[in-house]
Amino acid sequence: MPEHPDVPIGNAERSEALDLLGEHFALGRLTLSEFDERSAMASAAGTRGDLDVLFTDLPAHLTDSSATTRDDLPVIIPKRDPERWREVVMGLTPLVALVLFFTFDTWLFFLLIPAVGIVLFAGRDRDGHSTDDADTHRGEKKNA
Repeated sequence: MPEHPDVPIGNAERSEALDLLGEHFALGRLTLSEFDERSAMASAAGTRGDLDVLFTDLPAHLTDSSATTRDDLPVIIPKRDPERWREVVMGLTPLVALVLFFTFDTWLFFLLIPAVGIVLFAGRDRDGHSTDDADTHRGEKKNA
């Protein structure tokens, strides 16, 4: 913080001090009670000197190589599966059967559920891939 302790501060400086205290707390340099106490003091601070007192026993640089930052976290990108339409159709089939049941007052439409499942997924493995594709991939592995 700057050298002049009697200079009045505004909300921006108080907010910056609170953010800095939060970073020190996240790095384990402050206990919960110390953080609460210092946050209350930062919120009530009127001058730069009031804020300087809060950081006298804390290091000036926050870098900690063991800390995980948002940049270190993995990014999960959902896969675009062109075969996903089968799962969507299968998921909607019970709803369609229910609507048809109430519309035409016959339970036979519930037989659509296993019938659609057989039509959509017959000849496919657990992952939804065609068994022909599996044979092709096995052959590629053998040739490699």
